[in-house]
Amino acid sequence: MKRQFVYNLILAIALFALTACVMTPTEQANANQNKAGGGMQTEGAPAADLPTVTPGELTVANVQANLALPATTGSVWMLIMNGTDIDDALIGAEVPGCGVIELHEMVMQNDVMVMRQVEGGQIPIPAGGTVELKRGGLHVMCIEKEAPREVGSTVDMVLHFANAGDIAVTAPVVDPGEMNMNQGGMGETATEGEVDASDTMTTTGQ
Repeated sequence: MKRQFVYNLILAIALFALTACVMTPTEQANANQNKAGGGMQTEGAPAADLPTVTPGELTVANVQANLALPATTGSVWMLIMNGTDIDDALIGAEVPGCGVIELHEMVMQNDVMVMRQVEGGQIPIPAGGTVELKRGGLHVMCIEKEAPREVGSTVDMVLHFANAGDIAVTAPVVDPGEMNMNQGGMGETATEGEVDASDTMTTTGQ
């Protein structure tokens, strides 16, 4: 009897350990997605809200057009996910109503936030990596904007990549909120450059 009890106890412990090591289908799917995306997540975004990284493809998601303000410039933000094993780069774009398109970044110089073109005129998208173009960082710069766009409308544009080629996307026009133009340089609230170049922003060339 005692021997049977010990045997049953050992069997129960073994079954418990085996169950703890088995992942549910949902857990396995999440693990596979994180592996495909290089384990990278957008800061502040819940994992469930992140776009799916497609293995073997370069994917563009969450495109937003900051083109609503009455100014001659604007910007475009997005999330670019490289599910391939080859490094790529965003090298340009075509945005209707924008006379000139440049790829810009925001950097601190002498305690002042300045905007400048990215080095080499392109934004690297490493293999298996995710790059976010957003307020306060990298962005597609619209210069010589013809007219403000209505918030809630959409803009069809084409993004140019070094390896993936041209990708057509549709971006909703968003309200960037109030921008603080009383700073000595360009503060984070004026990140996207949606103001005239003659205003108080600080810009630098390459």
